[in-house]
Amino acid sequence: MFKWLISLIALLSLPVMGTTLAQQLVDAALARTEHTVIYNGAYFALDYPNGDVPEHFGVCTDVLIRTYRKLGIDLQVLVHEDMQQHFSLYPSKRIWGLNRTDRNIDHRRVPNLQVFFSRHGESLPISDNASSFLPGDIVSWMLPGNLPHIGIVSDQFTAEGIPQIVHNIGLGPQLNDMLFNYPITGHYRYLPSLK
Repeated sequence: MFKWLISLIALLSLPVMGTTLAQQLVDAALARTEHTVIYNGAYFALDYPNGDVPEHFGVCTDVLIRTYRKLGIDLQVLVHEDMQQHFSLYPSKRIWGLNRTDRNIDHRRVPNLQVFFSRHGESLPISDNASSFLPGDIVSWMLPGNLPHIGIVSDQFTAEGIPQIVHNIGLGPQLNDMLFNYPITGHYRYLPSLK
C-alpha cells in the first residue's frame, strides 16, 4: 500500500502537457500569431524594465521578447545587464559601431540574442535533421541580403514531420513551414527556471 501511494504521488508530480517551460513557451509563441502586428524595426525609446515597442508594431525579435515576457522572463533586462558586464563579447561595436549598451534596442537585435542564448542557454549543433529541433527551441537564419532572422520551434509539424516555426518575417507573427528555407545560423535552447 505504501509503495503504491509513493508511485501515485510521483505520477501526480510529473509535468502535465502545457506546464513544462518549453510547452509554456510554445503556447505563448502560438498566442502571438493571433495578434495583428505591422512589421516595423524603427528605433523606439522604451521603458525599463519591461519596455516594449507599441503593441501593433514588431519584428522577428519582438516575437521572442513578447513570448518570453509572457512567462515573466524579461529579455530586455537580461540582455542589457549581460552586455553591460561583457560588452566585448557582443557584436555591437563590430556590426553597429557602438561603444556602449542601449537598453532600447540591444535585445531587439538578432546577433545580440544569439550571443545571449549561447552564453546563458544551450547552443546546439546546426542540423538538417528535423528531429534535432524540439518545441521551444530558438533558431536563427540568414535571409537573402544578409538579414538575420530568428524564431521559435512550435509543437506543430508538417506532413513530412518538420516542426513549424513561429516568427515574423514581415507579415506579423505567423506559424510557418520554413525551418529549412534559409541557411540556419544558430540553434539554441533557453529555458531558464522561473522564479
